[in-house]
Amino acid sequence: MNLTRILVAMVTLLLGAPTVIAADAAAGEQTYLARGCIGCHGPAGKSPNPDIYPSTAGKDAAYITEQINAFRNGSRSNPLMSPMVMGLTDDDVVNLAAYLSAQK
Repeated sequence: MNLTRILVAMVTLLLGAPTVIAADAAAGEQTYLARGCIGCHGPAGKSPNPDIYPSTAGKDAAYITEQINAFRNGSRSNPLMSPMVMGLTDDDVVNLAAYLSAQK
């Protein structure tokens, strides 16, 4: 393979790469506390009443992100969760998911 083909392949890969947001679990913890998530989902995501409010601690970050985004975009609705997540930014969601997934 000649140099031109290698450079074209590299540029194509770089331009087509998805944007990655670096997760900050400490910022996610602050979001968790500030948003009042602790009230239903419990300290560090360990629900005091998991039959009503699911525990979120230790769940996969991609799953948490998917669920929060479903509430944000309206594809999933809940009278408590939907308004709670509406003001979250994409960074907030990624950070929150990182924090919750790190909890055991």
